[in-house]
Amino acid sequence: MVCEACDSPYARWVVGRGTALCVPCERVGAGRRSREPVLVGEVLGATADVLRLSSRTGAGVPDPWGAGGGGAVCRACGGRAVWHRTVRGRWVLIQAGEWPVAAVPAGRRWRIAGDGTAVRLGAAAAPSDTCRVGHADVCPARPAPYDAPSLLALWHRNARRAAL
Repeated sequence: MVCEACDSPYARWVVGRGTALCVPCERVGAGRRSREPVLVGEVLGATADVLRLSSRTGAGVPDPWGAGGGGAVCRACGGRAVWHRTVRGRWVLIQAGEWPVAAVPAGRRWRIAGDGTAVRLGAAAAPSDTCRVGHADVCPARPAPYDAPSLLALWHRNARRAAL
C-alpha cells in the first residue's frame, strides 16, 4: 500500500483518518485530528455545489445502479463505484448515492464538483447538506467502519451484494 500523503511505500490503512498513511505521515498528522487544512479551491467548489443542491428536496437516497448504470468495479470486492480525480490530482473511488452530512463522519465526506472533481469536505459542510462517501470506507473487503452507523449499514449492504 502507498502512503496517500507522500507516496512512500509500506503505508497502512488508518481507520480514524479513512486513508492509507506511512508511520512518519501518521505521526505528523496526529496532532490535527479535529481540523484539517482546506484549499480555497475546495471550499469554492463545495460552496458552488451547496448552492446548486440547496434548491433540491432530499427524498431519500436513490440507487443509481438500479437501472443498470455504469461505473468502475472494485478489484477487492467486485462492487461498483465511480472513479473521480481529486483536487490534488489523485484518483478516488466514490460510492454511488448521496448521504446526509450529519450521518457521515467529518473525515469521510466527499463532494463531486460540477467538473467531476472529488473534493474532501472535512468538517466544512452545512448540517442540512448531502455528501458522498469514498468506496474504501464501505468496501466489504476492508474492516467494517464501526465508528459510523450509516457507513456500517452501507458496508453491510455492499457485503450482501458481494456475496451474491
